[in-house]
Amino acid sequence: MESQRNILLIGLLFVSFLLWQQWQADKAPKPVATESSLVANAANSHSADVPEADTGVPAAVTATSKLITVKTDQLDVQINPIGGDIVFAALVSHKMEQDKDQPFVLLEQTKDFTYIAQSGLIGRDGIDSSAKGRAAFSSAATEYTLAEGQDTLEVPLTYVADNGVTYTKVFVFHRGKFNVDVDYKINNTSAAPLQVQMYGQIKQTIKPSESSMMMPTYRGGAFSTQDVRYEKYKFDDMAKSNLNQATLGGWAAMLQHYFVSAWIPPATDSNTIFSSVSAGGLANIGFRGAVYDIAPGATQEISSQFYVGPKDQKALSAISDTLNLVVDYGFLWWLAVPIHWLLMFYQSFVGNWGVAIILITLTVRGLLFPLTKAQYTSMAKMRNLQPKLTDLKERFGDDRQKMGQAMMELYKKEKVNPMGGCLPIILQMPIFIALYWVLLESFELRHAPFMLWIHDLSVQDPYYILPLLMGVSMFVMQKMQPIAPTMDPMQVKMMQWMPVIFTVFFLWFPAGLVLYWLVGNIVAITQQKIIYAGLEKKGLK
Repeated sequence: MESQRNILLIGLLFVSFLLWQQWQADKAPKPVATESSLVANAANSHSADVPEADTGVPAAVTATSKLITVKTDQLDVQINPIGGDIVFAALVSHKMEQDKDQPFVLLEQTKDFTYIAQSGLIGRDGIDSSAKGRAAFSSAATEYTLAEGQDTLEVPLTYVADNGVTYTKVFVFHRGKFNVDVDYKINNTSAAPLQVQMYGQIKQTIKPSESSMMMPTYRGGAFSTQDVRYEKYKFDDMAKSNLNQATLGGWAAMLQHYFVSAWIPPATDSNTIFSSVSAGGLANIGFRGAVYDIAPGATQEISSQFYVGPKDQKALSAISDTLNLVVDYGFLWWLAVPIHWLLMFYQSFVGNWGVAIILITLTVRGLLFPLTKAQYTSMAKMRNLQPKLTDLKERFGDDRQKMGQAMMELYKKEKVNPMGGCLPIILQMPIFIALYWVLLESFELRHAPFMLWIHDLSVQDPYYILPLLMGVSMFVMQKMQPIAPTMDPMQVKMMQWMPVIFTVFFLWFPAGLVLYWLVGNIVAITQQKIIYAGLEKKGLK
């Protein structure tokens, strides 16, 4: 029967999609940092004069007690006065675990793991280099807090070079935002012109991805140039070859599930996006900015932005036209974007992400209802043709050519489209896959509760109740479709096992996605009963 074949088709498409996306994640070899490649990478990094390590810094100065602490309504940040690097960043409004108060830590520097944001001035008169080490800044305080009613908080660090030139590095934090302005103010009090170039890089210990076939999340680098709006650059890519792309504007980032850190230099500056892998197993991706010539007695400001926070599309779009692309919906982004917008729209009214998913389901099923009706009508007509098709099979036997011609003539005479039952299935698959990526990539659903035992729609149902209910709904749908006598016995067995197979797959799916599929099945069963009732009156069932 056509409906059974359709369910087999959607199962095959779905499993193929899962296998394809896992192959996409695993097709490249794992990062293997050979000694020769690491030496070459380090050499390239040094040739650009971007510090590979904080050399020549007394251990006492880099002690944790010397770090500068900054607290805002969104960020808890620690800055190392040596170089002025952000070595710790916790997101106050995002919890590490749903039932605990500990904020989510994105940047940190521990014994076994490094994930920090560095910036400095390089070039002929730069104060940061691999050879000389990093500038040792001083600050008026070691603790800064954004006060009530205060919209911005400035954290100035000062360094006076041997030639008497004063370099002030200012971090500007904003209420309600995760982006930080990093500004250099250079007062050239010397008698000679200065030439400097700002850089910013994100340094992270290479660690394996935690993705699986059901949750194919990405951890690694990404960048944008004027020619390439968005491109991932994996850790293994960095180990093989260094980025060195000149561009106007652009940005460089490190991505992980739900969160991102990124350097965004001025869009009007000529920058170079670069990457490297150090001998210590640290991956670096960042930018080198424009070269500035500062005349004696002149003052120069050099600025950039650093974002450290969730993949908030609205906030990211406000910083750069392409930074929101780190929310990667894959090849169906054109379909996922309106689905995400509609999901946000519904949630703004109902205040519950689970209810918003249900409303999305009802919307999709409502839009596809004309096709669904056509599908069931086609299936009913095909059932009515089964006796005639059986007669044709007995008449022509193994002569497939004559059998095929006779079937086409019969379909034409009875005005039946044998593929009419497949179209809704084919159209639903892209919508399902797009919604899958929306639920996977939308940070808003992280720790978002629904009701009862579902406390987080972004992870699997802890008690597997939704997947089991989904399996039952598939079983009911299957029982509503009688098995045709001409159906192949192997197909019959596969059909009988399909609800079980899908249930096993869905055990590890995010609860929000299973909720969508379960509600969709319930709506389909309801629609099927309504449509079949109408068809019975017309004598088609």
